[in-house]
Amino acid sequence: MKNIQRFLMILATVVFVSCGDEKKEQETITIGEEGTVERTTTTNTTARDTAGTTAEGTTRQKGVVQVNLTGNDQMQFNLKEIRVKAGETVRLTLKHVGQLPENAMGHNFVLLRKGTDVVDFATKAASASQNEYIPEGAEQVIVHTEMIGGGEETSIEFTAPEAGTYDFICSFPGHYIQMQGKFIVE
Repeated sequence: MKNIQRFLMILATVVFVSCGDEKKEQETITIGEEGTVERTTTTNTTARDTAGTTAEGTTRQKGVVQVNLTGNDQMQFNLKEIRVKAGETVRLTLKHVGQLPENAMGHNFVLLRKGTDVVDFATKAASASQNEYIPEGAEQVIVHTEMIGGGEETSIEFTAPEAGTYDFICSFPGHYIQMQGKFIVE
């Protein structure tokens, strides 16, 4: 009976640890022989395959980080968090995996400076249709892609800013509410 309990505890721990794709710390309690209790702390880091691809949709090769971001017709990005290193060259590819045209469901990627009020920026962006929903002279924008519609793809390349946490959004009117995430520079 004790062997079955031990096997089930180990199996549950292995399944739990292997399911995550972010850095997580967890404590495992193992009940040993004679009722002894062992506590073990483990860290589960982001899984990478041999090509350097992470579960977050980024690939690192020869000093360039390739970020693959998608947007859909349900106003969703596939990534809520993107992690890069300060000064790293970032090549971001945005693909609209939906079918609706740009004028109905356009998407872009806008990286905002630290401290930018997202709601205030998005409100100003909503009235900038003549400039792909990027306000003229917007100092809050570090970099942005062009606006694309269903089935389209666009890429930009830039140098990651200094360490910190930045917001990214889609600036099409109203999309920022759901289409936003954190761009974390380490």
